[in-house]
Parts: sequence; structure tokens; C-alpha cells
Amino acid sequence: HHHGDHTHGNYLFPEATIVGHELCRAAILETGLTTVRNPLFQEVDWGELQPRPPSVTFETRLVLHVGDLRIEATFVGPAHTTNDIVVWIPERGVLFSGDLVFHGGTPFVAMGSVAGSLRALEALRELGAETIVPGHGPVCGPEVIDGQVAYLRFIEKLARQSFDAGVSPLEAARGADLGSFAAWHDRERIVGNLHRAYSEIRGEPLGTQLDFAVIAAEMIEYNGGPVRCLA
Repeated sequence: HHHGDHTHGNYLFPEATIVGHELCRAAILETGLTTVRNPLFQEVDWGELQPRPPSVTFETRLVLHVGDLRIEATFVGPAHTTNDIVVWIPERGVLFSGDLVFHGGTPFVAMGSVAGSLRALEALRELGAETIVPGHGPVCGPEVIDGQVAYLRFIEKLARQSFDAGVSPLEAARGADLGSFAAWHDRERIVGNLHRAYSEIRGEPLGTQLDFAVIAAEMIEYNGGPVRCLA
């Protein structure tokens, strides 16, 4: 997907072919250096970065061959963002999940979809991967998917209760008991996730663009100060 922590280093490999979804290319061309302008991250010297979007794009599925090794890239968005892909190497039982999986961290779907993420995670589970390389966190097994699904189900339930009660996402987040999820880093993401869940309850299309400046400000308020990305 297009987020800067996954794409801002592309320009450092001028001879590499960058492969991504068509929406990923469009997002990079439209937003440029997203991390540099992200209101969550303040007073950071990012150095001289150059946006470099994918030069090879696809819509649904792309198969690459590296020698005899088959590599399957599949579009699974909107989930973490609108343009997520995963990479599956069936011969090795290895899945590169992108940010659909945060091992030890809180999922973040403010720019994607709660329902879409749940659908994508169930599809990933069906692959039968032995090893998952998550977007963040150490390499893990497929059991980590269970925790990601449980958290998103928790968000769905909390959002429905809070929305029906007329409670704002920030208020709902402040009053929520995170239980075992409290041990995960980046807990403030609950605010953005609730904003996304509220959007879906309102019947807005999955992946509808929300006002991220507002969401970021509320995440910082929930956090009691600037957000430190620990992913």
C-alpha cells in the first residue's frame, strides 16, 4: 500500500521494478510524501525523500516468477487502506501480509475498512500459510490472524453501541475497556478505527475518504500528547 513507511524508500533502488496496485500508484502520485505531511508525526527530520510510485501495476491479481518460484500478488483492499495487496508464495507456505497484520500492534483501518479488513483476514486464513511476514512486528504463524480479527470484531461491537447512544468516537474510545488488547502498542488507533466503523454504520462506501486531520488530532488527544509510532 501507499503509506510512506512502505514506499518512501523506493527511490533508493533505481534498478528495481516496483510492483503495486493501480490505486497505490494513484495514491502516491496524488499525495506524494504522505509520512512527511502526516499530522500524527511532528518535528521529524525526514531528510531528502523522493516519491517513486509502482511502475508495474495490476487490478486484481498478478503472478510473478523468480526462477522456478511462483509468487502470487493479490489485491485485498479496502482493508488497511484502499490499495492493499498481499504476496503469497505457495511453494514455501509464506505469506507477506502487509499491514493487514500488526504482530503485537493495534490494527489501523482509518484509511481503509473494518468490514473489508475482516473479509480480507478470513481470506488470508484460508490460504493455510505456515509463516506470515507481517507489515509490522516479528515473523509469526497464522494464529496471529485470530487476534486481529477479534480486535476488529470488538471495534464493530463498540462502534454500534456507541453510535446508537450518540457517543462520539473519541468519547467511545475513552470509555472503552481494551482488555487484552491494551497490551498492544499504538492503542490510540482505536479512535481512528471507530471513526471508520462509524462511517460504515452510516452506510458510506467502504474506503470512503475521511478527514484524517480531525482523526489525527483526536488520536493525539486520546494519547495525551504526541503519538510515537512503535510499530
